[in-house]
Amino acid sequence: MSVSSSLRGSILALGVALPLSAGLALAQTAAPAAQAAPAASAQHGSKVVARVNGMDITEADLAIAAADPALQLPSLPEDQKRELLTSYLVDLKLGAKAAEAAKVANNPDFARKLAYNRDKTLLDEYLEQESKKAVTPEAAKKLYDETAKNLTPEQEVHARHILVENEEDAKKAAARVKGGEDFAKVAAELSKDPGSKSDGGDLGFFTKDRMVEPFAEAAFKLEPGQISDPVKTQFGWHVIKVEEKRNKPVPSFEEMKDQVNSYLERKAQQDLIVGLRKDAKIERLDDKGNLVEQKKQ
Repeated sequence: MSVSSSLRGSILALGVALPLSAGLALAQTAAPAAQAAPAASAQHGSKVVARVNGMDITEADLAIAAADPALQLPSLPEDQKRELLTSYLVDLKLGAKAAEAAKVANNPDFARKLAYNRDKTLLDEYLEQESKKAVTPEAAKKLYDETAKNLTPEQEVHARHILVENEEDAKKAAARVKGGEDFAKVAAELSKDPGSKSDGGDLGFFTKDRMVEPFAEAAFKLEPGQISDPVKTQFGWHVIKVEEKRNKPVPSFEEMKDQVNSYLERKAQQDLIVGLRKDAKIERLDDKGNLVEQKKQ
C-alpha cells in the first residue's frame, strides 16, 4: 500500500462506522454538478433558456438537472450536456403537464412517492447545509497533520528490468549487463515487457506490494547500482537493476485537501444522523401491528 493510500485509508478509518468510501466516490462524482447552482447569481439563475407551451425553463432549472445523479454526463462536452439537459427538461415539462391532465396526482401511490421524495430532498439539503460548516481550513489541516504524523515511512525503489521467456536468455542478458553493457540499451533490445521496453526497462518508483512477490523480494534486497541474477515469475524471467532507494514521501496537504474535505463533510453528515437517532423515540411493529421494539437509538 502506498503512503498516499495509507493516508487516505487512515483518514477514512478515524472513527467512521458507515461505508464512507462509497459515499466519497459519489460525492466526488457529483460535486462539480452540485456546485453549479450556488455559483450562479439569482439574476443569472432566472434567465430563461427555453420555453415549451409557455412554460419557462431557466438556468436554475438546468443547474438542478445537472446536479441529479441520474443525469450525470461526465464524458460529454459542456455544450452537448447543456443541449441534452435542456431537451430532458422540455420533455419533463410536457410529461408532467400530461400527467396532471390524466389526474395521476390523484393516485394515493403518487402522494406517498411525493412525500418520500420531499423528505429525501429535505434531508439531502439539510445534510449538505449543515455538514459544510464542518469543512474549515483549520479542521482540514488539523486532520491531515494528525493522520500524517502517525504514518510509518514506506520504502520504495526505482528499478529497471529485462523480461525474457526462459532462464537461458535471462542468464545471457545478466552476463551482458554485469559485464558492463548499458542496462537500458540491453533492455530496449531484449525485453519482452511492452510497458517498459521503450524506456530501457524503467519501472519508475514502486513499493513492495505493487510487484509480484519473487520480483519484489529480489528488487528490495538489491542496493542502488546492483543487478540481480535471473528471477522467475509468472510473467517470465527477469534481470533487475535498482537505480535508487528512498522512503516514499507523504503526499502534501494540497494533494490530499479534496479528500480530507470530503471526509470531514461525510463524517459530519454521519454525526448528524447518529445524533438525530439518539434523541428519537423509534418504534418497530411486526406484521400484526404489535410493538416489537421501543427504545432510543
